Amino acid sequence: MAPVRSPDDPGVPRRVVHAEILVVLGLSLGASAVWSLLRIVERLTRPTPLAQQTSSLNTSVTPERPWLDLAYQLVGIGLALVPVALVGYLLAHVARPAAQPPWRLLGLDLRRPGSDLGRGAGLAAAIGLPGLALYLAARTLGLNTQVAAANLAAAWWTVPVLVLSAVQNAVLEEVVVVGYLLTRLGQAGWRWRYAVAASALVRGAYHLYQGFGGFVGNVVMGVVFALVWRRTGRVGPLVAAHALIDVVAFVGYAVLVDRVDWL
Repeated sequence: MAPVRSPDDPGVPRRVVHAEILVVLGLSLGASAVWSLLRIVERLTRPTPLAQQTSSLNTSVTPERPWLDLAYQLVGIGLALVPVALVGYLLAHVARPAAQPPWRLLGLDLRRPGSDLGRGAGLAAAIGLPGLALYLAARTLGLNTQVAAANLAAAWWTVPVLVLSAVQNAVLEEVVVVGYLLTRLGQAGWRWRYAVAASALVRGAYHLYQGFGGFVGNVVMGVVFALVWRRTGRVGPLVAAHALIDVVAFVGYAVLVDRVDWL
């Protein structure tokens, strides 16, 4: 069992690592969590019940000009991955740099593609189906918005962009809130239980805009993914699982939204 990463140099002050974590989260998913918290407060103070509201993902910017809309989508996907590059740089050069390349440290490489994909598919099934049931239950109880997972204008590039968006989400979230965050918290001396809880709560927080079902479901997913990381030391299976879940959600919604009433 691979432990949460231990410090390479215990003499480095913990405040250095903690400050770095706050900066990384503040520039990425931590900022999303703050906006998400404000969003759920705004939703709860509307006269319209939460279950009758909609959270729209993957939305067109200029649907009347498909070529420009495609440019917006691709630039958005690319810029969203900048924190991943930052994390790689920090792990390699700052605050107890790793003795090996950062992507190998995180297990985001091509050494075990078959194993990563196989474990990812199993995780996707184990998380995705109960997650769908939780979403439907939360909507029935009035605790979640309707999530419209794909709202791009119809074009030849719609499905490829949805797939790229799913992969981008997977890489960003699993690298930052699992691989990076658990590595740095371990180096800062956190007990693994608290590190896992912090990782899961951050994940749940930036999904809170969807409602309380989205929050709870993603906290559970965060705990499971963090424990898999602790056991395997590899982000690869988590990226594969997350990407599969989002591809099914995004592309499935785009294909079925006009055919299935409960969507």
